[in-house]
Amino acid sequence: MNAAPPRLPTALRSALLGLAGLCLVAACTLEPRYARPPLPVADAWPIPPTTSTTPNTPAAADIGWRDFFVDAHLQALITQALANNRDLRIAILNVESTQALYRIQRSHSLPSINANGNFTKQKLPPALSNGFPSATYQYYEADIGLSAFEIDLFGRVRSLNHVALEQFLSQQENRRAAQLMLIAGVTGAYLSLASDHELQHLAKETLESQQASFGLTQQRHAAGGASALDLAQARTTVETARADLAHFDGSVAQDLDALTLLMGGAPDPAALPESFDAQVASLAVPPAGLPSTVLLRRPDVLGAEHLLRAANGNIGAARAAFFPTINLLGSFGSASQDLSGLFKAGSGTWTFAPQIALPLFTGGRNAGGLAEANAQQRIAIASYEKSVQNAFKEVADALALSETLARERQADEALAQAAAQAFDLAQQRYKAGRDSYLNVLDAQRSDYAARQRLIAVRLTEQNNLVSLYIALGGGWLEHSQVR
Repeated sequence: MNAAPPRLPTALRSALLGLAGLCLVAACTLEPRYARPPLPVADAWPIPPTTSTTPNTPAAADIGWRDFFVDAHLQALITQALANNRDLRIAILNVESTQALYRIQRSHSLPSINANGNFTKQKLPPALSNGFPSATYQYYEADIGLSAFEIDLFGRVRSLNHVALEQFLSQQENRRAAQLMLIAGVTGAYLSLASDHELQHLAKETLESQQASFGLTQQRHAAGGASALDLAQARTTVETARADLAHFDGSVAQDLDALTLLMGGAPDPAALPESFDAQVASLAVPPAGLPSTVLLRRPDVLGAEHLLRAANGNIGAARAAFFPTINLLGSFGSASQDLSGLFKAGSGTWTFAPQIALPLFTGGRNAGGLAEANAQQRIAIASYEKSVQNAFKEVADALALSETLARERQADEALAQAAAQAFDLAQQRYKAGRDSYLNVLDAQRSDYAARQRLIAVRLTEQNNLVSLYIALGGGWLEHSQVR
């Protein structure tokens, strides 16, 4: 009957337990204490006086995109884009890759224990066998070994773990930022398609109207009631509308191509807008009057802050390089000349080889590493501050346009009404023979331009609402958070 496997010697067990205790109690790191840099922007935006909010208004980051983009067709297109867009898919895979790298780095905090089995057969010459005749030796060995495991007394490994974790969290914020850009892109293409469809309808309507008017002018010219100049001027309006129609046909096709690329596939025709109606132009108004600290919740700002925290971790690891490192190597197992003799009494073997290394001269490598880590931290601070300033500018620009675009739209609505009335009166006066066709032509061009201008400013106003919503950090939640 085989005896029980040999036990680890008491002295070795005590040494290992003592070193394990050092691993548990060594919680110090040499990282500088993290402090978020102060915001390099004003406490509030230059919000227009007419814009206000209530204390209970949620921040844009808490408003889900389905509650902001209320058009059901647009929601369907955004959903398809979130599922199929390749840029967003790459961002998601980058998160998975960085998460795997973090898991690899974190594994360095734990010892690697391997089971090994060896068979060795060796022949030694007399010169190496203490004068005995040449002989062949063989033995079997099985053991459990501890590979070089660093006792992290000065936090080098722990600091590198922090670096990997913060890089992973930064990639998560990059994925959120990519989602925001995708939602904004799909919405922008959707609104542009609706606007170009509206302009297309306007050009087609104008072309049909001017073709009818041109036909009447031809009849009047044949009867001697209109001059050749009137006929030529009437024809210019027809060809202008025909050229505009061809232009907007091309714009619609380009808008569809843009949507197809963003969505990762052909959009559902039933979800495409046919005109720039009230349903399309139904975006909710983002909250205003919020302090500039809401910028700290933007994905790009959060991502920059995580990289700043990672830079702190690199400083800790660079500082720890100046201190001793302690590594453990050891094994415990059994060896025998015969395979059947493994694990029998008296076959136990063990090795224990702790190592300590103290850097005495590195040619300036450690000092250079610390200087580089400090420089990278200063770069990360500047990048973080730039992200905050850029975010502040985006919000300030959108807020500055919000009121002016509303006033511009109201003025263009009045202009379109006045131009339509002037065109109608000019036609009546021309038919009564009181004015030349030149006045009709000028009135028609003014009416056409005013209607185009109104469509353009409505598009700009809606796009600005999207920009404000995204700039305030909204769009990464599907549904609003309940407070």
